Amino acid sequence: MSIKAYAALEQGKELEAFEYEAGDLRYDEVEIKVEYCGICHSDLSMLKNDWGMTQYPLVPGHEVVGTVSEVGEHVTHLKVGQRVGLGWKCRSCMTCDQCLSGKHNRCQGVDMGHADTIVGRHGGFADKVRCQSAWAIPLPESVAAASAGPLLCGGITVFNPFLLNEVKPTHRVGVVGIGGLGHMAVTFANKWGCEVTAFSTSPDKESEVRKLGAHHFINSKDESALENAANSFDMLLVTVNVSLNWDAHVKMLRPGGKLHIVGAVPSVEAEWFPFIMGAKSIGGSPIGSPVSQREMVEFCGRHEIAPTVEEFPMSQVNEAMDKLENGSPHFRLVLKNDF
Repeated sequence: MSIKAYAALEQGKELEAFEYEAGDLRYDEVEIKVEYCGICHSDLSMLKNDWGMTQYPLVPGHEVVGTVSEVGEHVTHLKVGQRVGLGWKCRSCMTCDQCLSGKHNRCQGVDMGHADTIVGRHGGFADKVRCQSAWAIPLPESVAAASAGPLLCGGITVFNPFLLNEVKPTHRVGVVGIGGLGHMAVTFANKWGCEVTAFSTSPDKESEVRKLGAHHFINSKDESALENAANSFDMLLVTVNVSLNWDAHVKMLRPGGKLHIVGAVPSVEAEWFPFIMGAKSIGGSPIGSPVSQREMVEFCGRHEIAPTVEEFPMSQVNEAMDKLENGSPHFRLVLKNDF
């Protein structure tokens, strides 16, 4: 069958109308009729081949919300017409030790060219998209379709650290960087029950970030404020993609605290002695498993959590991509299917 989409035919080219034949649906897959698709900075990186793994023509889009339009012959847990979401990963082997331990997002048994929604495959800037049924996440009715897309990539990226680090409601959490990732992390931390501090180089964001759930705000450029926050946090969640004063951030951790980085920072260089003496640690994580994504959307539905989005019709995808690269999105961009 034919799928209509927007694709970059070559590196450096704008997206244009594109059509491809999808072939027969695999036994373990579902086809999703796309309603909305969020735009992530990873889509821009793939368009520009920043990571050296893009195959053209490329149909970006890995924050999909839509309804199941067809199911493979072995799929029994999803029904035609059911609303689901699809994020960065679209397949895992289901048999490696990571999958059998419930960590499908760390699958080692599927070639990278077949496991990710827009790596070697066509994504959600389209009228339809396909994935392994386990990665089609059922969405509660309490989660609005128009804003849910960014939850399936950016949202789970900042939700997963709360699970991995066993964050408690009594913990103090700092979120470094208030953008597409950070604004969701602040709300998650607040609804988790934590005392939340937002760090940003933009003081004009303070009022809004407090409305999102931050109890405190620190200007990241204020070195004295960073010093005064020493020994304050059980987890510092870093969402930016630039190098920081890592020693200053390590000092802000309480004993046993975790510096958790989900932004694509180029490198980390810090004195190690404070890690030893304070039993502190540093780490990172990718997106979450299908189970953690289900937990996240249930959590969002229960607490009425939704990312802040700006909506474009999919036919204006190039204008939306330009805003992502050169403008100031507030905070995430979402395309509405208008095929």
